[in-house]
Amino acid sequence: MQITVNDEAREVAAGTTIADLLEELGMRPKFVAVERNLELVPRARHAECKLAENDRLEVVTLVGGG
Repeated sequence: MQITVNDEAREVAAGTTIADLLEELGMRPKFVAVERNLELVPRARHAECKLAENDRLEVVTLVGGG
């Protein structure tokens, strides 16, 4: 199915979760925030949140500083 991640079209298998997608992208879940269709998805829900056709995701890497 077709989704958009950070404004780039991407094909994923049906049943893919946000956690699956982050693993596929090589991203560490602890250090990213994910917005799905303009709503923030809590990290605790990444493994249960299945993606749907035409979902739009923004994945932002958290950067610490001081």
